Amino acid sequence: MNSREIALNIVSRVLDEGAYSNLVLSKELNETNLDDKDRALVTELVYGTIRRKNTLDTIISNFVKDIKLMDKKVLNILRIAIYQMHFLDKVPEFAACNEAVELAKSISEQNGKLVNGILRSYTKNPDDIEVSNGVIDRLAYQYSYEQWFIRMIYKQYGEKDGKRILSGLNQTPKVTVRVNNTKSDFDEVYDRLEEMGYDIEEGYACPEAIIIRGGRSIESNPLFIEGAITVQDESAMLVAPLLDLEENDTVLDLCAAPGGKTTHIAELLEGKGKVYGFDLHENKLSLIKDNAERLGLNNIEIKEMDATKIDSLYVSSADKVLIDVPCSGIGIIRKKPEIKWNKTRKSLKELIPTQREIMENAWQYLKNGGIMIYSTCTLNKEENEDNVKWIEENLPFKLQSLNKKLPEQIIDNKHDYVQILPGKYGMDGFFISAFRRIDK
Repeated sequence: MNSREIALNIVSRVLDEGAYSNLVLSKELNETNLDDKDRALVTELVYGTIRRKNTLDTIISNFVKDIKLMDKKVLNILRIAIYQMHFLDKVPEFAACNEAVELAKSISEQNGKLVNGILRSYTKNPDDIEVSNGVIDRLAYQYSYEQWFIRMIYKQYGEKDGKRILSGLNQTPKVTVRVNNTKSDFDEVYDRLEEMGYDIEEGYACPEAIIIRGGRSIESNPLFIEGAITVQDESAMLVAPLLDLEENDTVLDLCAAPGGKTTHIAELLEGKGKVYGFDLHENKLSLIKDNAERLGLNNIEIKEMDATKIDSLYVSSADKVLIDVPCSGIGIIRKKPEIKWNKTRKSLKELIPTQREIMENAWQYLKNGGIMIYSTCTLNKEENEDNVKWIEENLPFKLQSLNKKLPEQIIDNKHDYVQILPGKYGMDGFFISAFRRIDK
């Protein structure tokens, strides 16, 4: 199979079967013998097509009577072709067109003619696309989101930050790795990556972070295999240090998979204390276990737990608790663009009772005076700021200011918590708040 055929299979799996883009892409690329250039093309076509689906569908709708009646595979062939023509400068139009026609012909000769006709018509007048005149319609076409999402972001953040968010979530993310200080020294890892030919820079805010430009894969790198580094976005790296960890702390991470923050906590404890990594899904626990073993961390215990149900075994046992709760994931759209299309306004609201059930249990696991971090990878204020207010009003907690603990460039002087907006720092969108349990 060539690059575009592989991309088509992945896009179809994600958009039509509900698969996760990052997992399917990784699996498909691991099973091919494509060179680095073709692997990069597949990655670009998959993420770009899914990210810009709304824009692409608007363009295609200019040339067909009803896009909903189209064969799904043919529609995805057109999406991938027009993505290349509309958004990529390096791919010649004739190459994108010819490949698309050949793919459509493999379904039927008639579909080959249909795809050829649509693409030829588009290339004659690529700037002459009709879009509804409403403000939200134009934004939905320009940035490629559902209209409800744009309305929500504008309502919560206003026009200026709203546009920054819409644009920032469409950026191609760089790979960021965290240096495991229990195994290696930052400078040593940095030098070795440079010697291996990686285009790198120091992280923006976190002392353990190295940014890899150019999107090169890291999982087959010797430093990754031997546990000197692990992949984690910088916004997620901010969390563990904010727990104010002390040498022999007992720490509970109630929603731990895949284990990025769990392992970071264990690294900061330098093998001392105890970290419990819990998750509802047994199949995800192996991800935490694999990460802990690769990083050489022996102070982590992994167990299955439903964080919405209290476990009496751990009541009043923890010095620190982390709840990085299940959320809408809006802040990580850069990495999982299908989130744009598989969430609804209703599904966001349905998450909040679950989040609050987890909060109600989390405080009971803490000793008096213990610290709890509440974090999410979403931008939805109902899951963030509104939940902070709910905690303050309903649980024995006092909100702690993060302003003296965060890196200077991240500090939000208006609030004690922090909301990282995508596009501003090159990080994922992320929310972090800290509370101290205070029994009255």
